[in-house]
Amino acid sequence: MSLSIHFPKLGDANHKITSEQTIEYNCIAWAAGESKRWWDIAAGYYWPEGMEKSNKATALIEVFRQLGYTETGEPNYEQGFEKVAIYAAFGEFTHVARQLKNGKWTSKLGDLEDIEHCTLDVLEGSVYGTLLVVLKRPLK
Repeated sequence: MSLSIHFPKLGDANHKITSEQTIEYNCIAWAAGESKRWWDIAAGYYWPEGMEKSNKATALIEVFRQLGYTETGEPNYEQGFEKVAIYAAFGEFTHVARQLKNGKWTSKLGDLEDIEHCTLDVLEGSVYGTLLVVLKRPLK
């Protein structure tokens, strides 16, 4: 199935598929650096201890703050930092992308593939809404 059905801004020149489909992990886990469990507020899935179990974008921002991230208005690559970008629609989080060391972004698209994409706007639209915030933390 072509990803452009769900994400019409994706084209051959602005992304590449980097993994096969899997239900092992989701975008939140992938952005947090995990690929062995699905992070979700629903029962039976992992959610960080003590964090609000809510679909509100503010709840997910707080999860990443607890992981050491702070808000930044700058999506461009900054040496010495790693960044995540949170998308939202109607006040609820919809997706998280993580910036790679080459300045591009990586996203786990639900239970579909992982992709590397050049910019954050290519995932904006009816599925993920719009980019809400970019967060950064010093590289470990």
